[in-house]
Amino acid sequence: MSPSEVPPRPPGTGFDRDLTHYGDVGFASYLRRTFTKSMGYTEDSLSRPTIGIVTSESGFNNCHRQMPELVEAVKRGVMLAGGLPIAFPTISLGEAFLYPTSMKFRNLMAMDVEEMVRAQPVDSVVLVGGCDKTVPAQLMGAFSAAKPAIQLVTGPMMTGSYQGERLGACTDCRRFWGRYRSGEVTQPQINAVEGRLATTAGTCAVMGTASTMACIAEALGISIPGSAAIPNVHADRLRAGEHSGALAVDLARTGVAPSEIVTKDSVVNALRVLLAIGGSTNAVIHLTAMSRRLGLSFSDEEFNSLSDSTPVLVDLKPSGEHYMEDFHNAGGVPAVFRELGDLMNLDCTLVTGQTWRQVLDDWDDWRDESVVHSLAQPVSPVGGIVALSGNLAPRGAILKRSAASEELFESEGRAVVFESLDDLANRIDSPDLDVEPDDFLVLKNAGPVAAAMPEAGYIPIPKVLAERGVKDMVRMSDARMSGTAYGTIVLHIAPEAAAGGPLALVRNGDRIRLSVRSKSLDLLVADDELDRRRRAWTPSEQEPDRGYSLLYREHVTQADQGCDFDFCIPSDVGGPA
Repeated sequence: MSPSEVPPRPPGTGFDRDLTHYGDVGFASYLRRTFTKSMGYTEDSLSRPTIGIVTSESGFNNCHRQMPELVEAVKRGVMLAGGLPIAFPTISLGEAFLYPTSMKFRNLMAMDVEEMVRAQPVDSVVLVGGCDKTVPAQLMGAFSAAKPAIQLVTGPMMTGSYQGERLGACTDCRRFWGRYRSGEVTQPQINAVEGRLATTAGTCAVMGTASTMACIAEALGISIPGSAAIPNVHADRLRAGEHSGALAVDLARTGVAPSEIVTKDSVVNALRVLLAIGGSTNAVIHLTAMSRRLGLSFSDEEFNSLSDSTPVLVDLKPSGEHYMEDFHNAGGVPAVFRELGDLMNLDCTLVTGQTWRQVLDDWDDWRDESVVHSLAQPVSPVGGIVALSGNLAPRGAILKRSAASEELFESEGRAVVFESLDDLANRIDSPDLDVEPDDFLVLKNAGPVAAAMPEAGYIPIPKVLAERGVKDMVRMSDARMSGTAYGTIVLHIAPEAAAGGPLALVRNGDRIRLSVRSKSLDLLVADDELDRRRRAWTPSEQEPDRGYSLLYREHVTQADQGCDFDFCIPSDVGGPA
């Protein structure tokens, strides 16, 4: 096509969108086109919808190792649909590579995504990511930027094996590490296992946070149906990339924004899927933050109502025995939607333009019943996560009951208190630690303000108990835990200790009562004694910070508000007026 035959672009679209301010609109367009021509683009290319591909590849992110190939598939889909693909980078959050914790930088990545999507001349975007905090960060940013968007995840790893036993990161990582700590596994054995747990590119092979967020993105309708569980190295993953690229061109032409797809009904769908898959506790924080960016919210009462009426259907580690590749082969998220049936809002519209009802009408109804159970024969009759409240957690806490010991659900114990992460590290393996199996381990000062909320809630069984064969006990904190972890662990206690929450007042020897049945967590100390302790309490000194660390500490919200920045939340859901 010659330049004279190229159809004119609609005003304010493609490379004429969001022109740089020079005080002269004509000059701004002329200058941009000049520099664009230096990259070899033709008039034909520049006449097409411009599709941004948000990449998060990094040498410090194993989950994204095969992203370049996936991005090429997206580009192919964009071009086949008549668009112009332009890939651009944002920061990347490799879960195991960031100090002190990746959670500290989720909001930074969300800001990066939001500002680059808003500032650059793209008509729609494909968000390519996978590692735990990457997907929520990309969606938080895209929801706030309000341009058409579609999420494409990198997909889970395939499993490995050791001495005939199938292995996958990272539930099996924790299981073997626990056995190593108790002396059941030798140093040479743990060294060998280390090389067998994560054998391909991709996110964790179990229903950890990365897999959970992939399923949630699909349930929200912001990813193409059936894409969440496709293994990273499977050819279907590349086909999903091509399909996503083509859909992004359609979105650019229709202008459908995320707020038209992600509604309160679709958030409820996502919560039901989270509960039915035995998903990560981290997803509660992330979905809270993502939803609030669109002015949506849900209460603990709503969450518990959904949890009590949504069975766990997916038999997958850490709540079961299978792995993500099995879930993909068993039918994936559409199979869960089909089994949940009337519990779901099937008339919600997806990024494809279809409703879930239309998707399921055309979807193969086969499923592997050993992986995705029927509604009549669930893995558990109630959802995987429950919200708790009480005088120890006035703004809430959560427990992953699908990965906990049911015999501990109704229990009372003596508090064994660790004042900080350093205190925990220094004393948990002490042979002199005064602890018994029916005690409650309590970790303070590991919340969002104090420590950027690391995955330290999976407090290890003290060595003196592990050597006696103790596998589980009640543990609680204002921290998070990995979605791959398991045990009777109360998390996200809010307000956190560093913010003066009641957790700060707990002392060694106090009695605490946990009741999953009544969804309560209570410190059994008289009110007048708590008042006396509160008057004597002073916040711990914070390290002098600058830059992002200072911004984070001064503006991060508590867990019940998604640990987002207060200035990023619309005022009608609790942001600054």
